[in-house]
Amino acid sequence: MLRIALNPSRNVLITGGAGLIGANLAAHLLATTDSRITVFDNLSRPGAEANVAWLTTLANAGRLTFLRGDIRSSVGVMQAARMACEIYHLAARCAPPSGTESQSEFDVNVTGTINVLEAARRWGRKPLVLFASTSNVYGPLNAIALTETDARYTPVDPEFQGVSEQATLDCQTAVGCTKRIAERYVQKYARNYCLPTIVFRLDTTGGPRQFPVGAAGWVGRFVDSVLADRPIAIDGDGLHVRDVLHVADLVAAMEAAQAYINVVKGKIYNIGGGMSRSISVNEMVSLVERVCHHPAKVFYTRLNSEGRPFYVSDSSSFSTDTGWMPRRTLEETVRDVAASWYAHRLERATRHSPKDVGSFRQAA
Repeated sequence: MLRIALNPSRNVLITGGAGLIGANLAAHLLATTDSRITVFDNLSRPGAEANVAWLTTLANAGRLTFLRGDIRSSVGVMQAARMACEIYHLAARCAPPSGTESQSEFDVNVTGTINVLEAARRWGRKPLVLFASTSNVYGPLNAIALTETDARYTPVDPEFQGVSEQATLDCQTAVGCTKRIAERYVQKYARNYCLPTIVFRLDTTGGPRQFPVGAAGWVGRFVDSVLADRPIAIDGDGLHVRDVLHVADLVAAMEAAQAYINVVKGKIYNIGGGMSRSISVNEMVSLVERVCHHPAKVFYTRLNSEGRPFYVSDSSSFSTDTGWMPRRTLEETVRDVAASWYAHRLERATRHSPKDVGSFRQAA
């Protein structure tokens, strides 16, 4: 994995830092740099408190500050970003809770992102701002011709390498639309205020510290259901395909973006596992069964009208610009999710509230 040169003055802010990606990023930075890390999170997602508690047990946790707050609060974000020279904005929603869509998607994804950008601008440090967006901005991708096999949907074009950044945007959900608006603001601040920004369009990420919540956590939900002997509900026929990126590979991509910021700044990239890490829902059930050594209980429901049968990221643009490539296999990802599930079971008996451990402050 690419290592970032040590910098005594490096201060990193991670919004949404108690989630899967943020917790892994914070842990990696604590282990490999001497940076001071501020995790900013409102702890609204299941598992967030457990992730903060876990971070405070790590070596070098004295360089970690947890600041409880909401990105919809401009005052709280301004306070959190005061010393930041890098901001990893991971707090914007990838999927609405419980499958609902509401005004909160706009408030979190658009207003929250503007708050982050304004804080980056007003403190005058010109920090790197990396915004985690979503592949939902591409919509249903009906232009991809597919054929059906027993196991999955497959592109008719044998040379197809995934969805590139040049694909037509066709936002059809509140999450997709608000994320696209947020992307435009990120680009505007890069252009108008010379902030070094970058957008990652993400789809499925999995790995340690993943808790089964939301559509973006479907791998975690499958593992949780199998290990807890609960049924798995699958929309449609289970042939729809996604690619899966191990969270450690995503953290490596973030490192690469920081290291090559003069090359990548102002750009938007699709970041994912690619065709070699693509898998259908039914294939994932089988993989989880094999890794967990336990049968799954599966039932099928009617396909969601907003579901898309196929999405795989083409990350070749980012690979060309930085040399980054995903390394972990699908099986490694599932094994790490399962191992984390068992570890969390052990943690629950001794877990403390974040108020009892580490550095804790309440944002304005």
